[in-house]
Amino acid sequence: MSEKVKLEIYRYNPESDDKPYMQSFEVPVEKSGMKLLDALNYIKWHIDGSLTYRRSCGEGVCGSDGLNINGVNGLGCITAIEGLKPPIKVRPLPNMPVTRDLVVDMNHFFDQYKQIKPWLQSNTPKPEHERLQSPVERAELDGSYECILCGCCTTSCPSWWWNGDKFLGPAALLQANRWLKDSRDDAAGERLDMLEDSFKLYRCHQIMNCMEACPKELNPTKAINDIKRALVKRKV
Repeated sequence: MSEKVKLEIYRYNPESDDKPYMQSFEVPVEKSGMKLLDALNYIKWHIDGSLTYRRSCGEGVCGSDGLNINGVNGLGCITAIEGLKPPIKVRPLPNMPVTRDLVVDMNHFFDQYKQIKPWLQSNTPKPEHERLQSPVERAELDGSYECILCGCCTTSCPSWWWNGDKFLGPAALLQANRWLKDSRDDAAGERLDMLEDSFKLYRCHQIMNCMEACPKELNPTKAINDIKRALVKRKV
């Protein structure tokens, strides 16, 4: 008989359940390097087809399967079963409205992302081909463009838990800094005007949960500090 791993999974169907509960499952470890997403798939395909969760690429690129795993946010598709303390407790991302089981409502998260206007804004005439950057200018975007908007960092941030209606959170601010650093963008002044707010930006208290939770090993805390420095610099 193959080795088995025990999981305790958050369940909640608002159409039939009065309140959430944790349900236990045992899943065979079918291969070396088995990921948590593989275990969830096994449960859905072989044990309980009603289990609801998000997934897509399965390679840590799409950001669909952000979960709280043994109390730490991460992606199910790249989190190995091996090394997780059993029973593995799987919950939805914290401080988000639960739609069903492990699926959360991401509308507010993406609404905040839209606030930073995550697209190139340029006043210069449109070039015949592409807008060019030097290798040095392109390197400025490293550590920002890799964000996959999984929500793991933002939902691990206590400041966002307390002030999520106003504080933009680590993911949105990381992306805001990405556009501030883009040499092709001409809207830095307008972007900084929008961010210069006691809640949108300055609720960050450098707890650094965001950095610990990021599956791409990015540093939103540094990006937020870069924005603060840019605001100070333009006043000098």
